[in-house]
Amino acid sequence: MRPTSRPDGPGPTPTGAPASARAGLAALAAALWPVSCAGCSAPDSALCRPCARPLRERGGSSAALAGTTAPGAPAVWATAAYEGPVRAGLVAWKDRGRADLDRWLVPALAEAVQAALAQGESLSSDRQGRSSRRTPVLLVPVPSRRAAVRERGRDAVGDLARGAAGLLRHRGLAVLAVGALGAGRGLRDQVGLDAASRAHNAARSLHAAGRGGGRVGGAPVLLVDDVVTTGATLAEAARVLRGAGAEVLGGAAVAAAQRRGSGSEDDALVAAP
Repeated sequence: MRPTSRPDGPGPTPTGAPASARAGLAALAAALWPVSCAGCSAPDSALCRPCARPLRERGGSSAALAGTTAPGAPAVWATAAYEGPVRAGLVAWKDRGRADLDRWLVPALAEAVQAALAQGESLSSDRQGRSSRRTPVLLVPVPSRRAAVRERGRDAVGDLARGAAGLLRHRGLAVLAVGALGAGRGLRDQVGLDAASRAHNAARSLHAAGRGGGRVGGAPVLLVDDVVTTGATLAEAARVLRGAGAEVLGGAAVAAAQRRGSGSEDDALVAAP
């Protein structure tokens, strides 16, 4: 019998088991692997419904343009404001090993990617909503520092990009996640840096890398990241990819420190410092 993960935690539950057995196994998993909400610490849920709400709004796209300030930053779309439970959840996901939050973050990034592509008219669709572009759009994740990848045990943003690409292909969009960028040794953690320091840190910190770097020439590319603040890193990533011959369409992120909105005053959200 093939195991599957608990909806809100890491414990395994066999599919096809009687309801009473599944309930018993879920209770045992909760005792052995206790989980709390990454947004508010409520028990028994990786991300409770109120904390997840900004990431999974229904009834139309919730993605909005990010208010980037860095020169050269492409237009970036984000699904949520980087504040409150979204900010707490992303910190837990990236720096505390909460891979169980992929369940919410992958669809949130996919929403931002779809909005960015639609807004830029970079994908045209037939009546069935399927892409008519023959060349797939490459989703290029912003690379993490090498030390951070070692500490976390995975390339978190790369995993997020691959998950979003798979979800969007299921919806009929021609997209493919490609690791085309590498981080230089001089790149520092951006947390706590002001706008000028972020720009200085990002300058010349990335390079085209590996097989992915050789695939971007002449290809349409969308940059993806978990969070966008000033846009300095995205500006550097766009510069490198354009230098490699890519057509940079824009960017997409789960959350933005500042959102300019998508046509409604309610969408103009600014995160707390």
